[in-house]
Amino acid sequence: MSAKNIRIEVMKAIEGKVDGFIESYLTPIETIWQPTDFLPDPQSENFLEEVAQIREESKELGYDFWVTMVADTVTEEALPTYESWLMDVEGIDQHGGYGEKQNGWSKWVRQWTAEENRHGDVLNKYLYLSGRVNMREVEVTTQHLIADGFDIGTDRDPYKNFVYTSFQELATNISHKRVGQMAKKKGNKLLAKMCTIIAGDEMRHHLAYREFIKTIFEHDPSQMMLAFADMMKRKIVMPAHFLRETGESIGAAFENFSECAQNLGVYTAQDYIEILRKLNTYWEIDAIRSLNDEAEKARDYLMKLPDRLQRISERMKLVETQHKFKWVEANGMI
Repeated sequence: MSAKNIRIEVMKAIEGKVDGFIESYLTPIETIWQPTDFLPDPQSENFLEEVAQIREESKELGYDFWVTMVADTVTEEALPTYESWLMDVEGIDQHGGYGEKQNGWSKWVRQWTAEENRHGDVLNKYLYLSGRVNMREVEVTTQHLIADGFDIGTDRDPYKNFVYTSFQELATNISHKRVGQMAKKKGNKLLAKMCTIIAGDEMRHHLAYREFIKTIFEHDPSQMMLAFADMMKRKIVMPAHFLRETGESIGAAFENFSECAQNLGVYTAQDYIEILRKLNTYWEIDAIRSLNDEAEKARDYLMKLPDRLQRISERMKLVETQHKFKWVEANGMI
């Protein structure tokens, strides 16, 4: 049987557990938070006063902070791309009905998407109310990111896609959590609470995807090890790696944003290394049995990689970006 057919068989074998994953790692729609729980109520007589408070508190947050907030928001807003990508993964049948009649994996992807959708909603509305960014430029960037497509090096391979989501969900958890901590230090309790609860969602999703991988290792250890190693050799790119502003080429804004995030300490090279260490530990890479010779070499690569990346990271120097983003006007920023 080909490796592709084995992957599909493994996905079918695990599909029966998906309802349990949904129950454990996703929250019922009726009880989960919604964006309006954190934003001024437009039906309230105090709406304008609450908006004024947001605008006043927002003045305490600096230029690099707002650049990072915009990039985080745009990343969340490009959700249609992520859903369509995952729906095309081998073993996920998006034509298998609706509601409870859906293929188990498509049910997971749609319910995961429904939870993720709230993140872009609440952040976008907060940016709009804050008055601190050029919303039209933000919207143009978002439309570009969705229109330009997406390539994270996983093809339709479920093993590689779940490695990516395991890694990326923890990365976004770290980023949102750090932004929330910075907002709190500046006295912006509302924004801090929003970012913290988004980070909590991302952590739940990370825990689910890493559990998918752990289960796959039990069924197909050699191919799963090879998929993990392949993704790390390619490097885990961020979902917004094609980020651009008006008049720019694809990806032009991403490198500049990455420098801002690194300098602020929102998401750093060290975080990348620590995520890899955590995944190696949780999946017990060093203890997995029944590997073929190629997979043994892949395991050896994965075990040595964190220390190799650490040595590279220690030689890196922070570079202060001189780029001025169209999203945020530098004038008047604290």
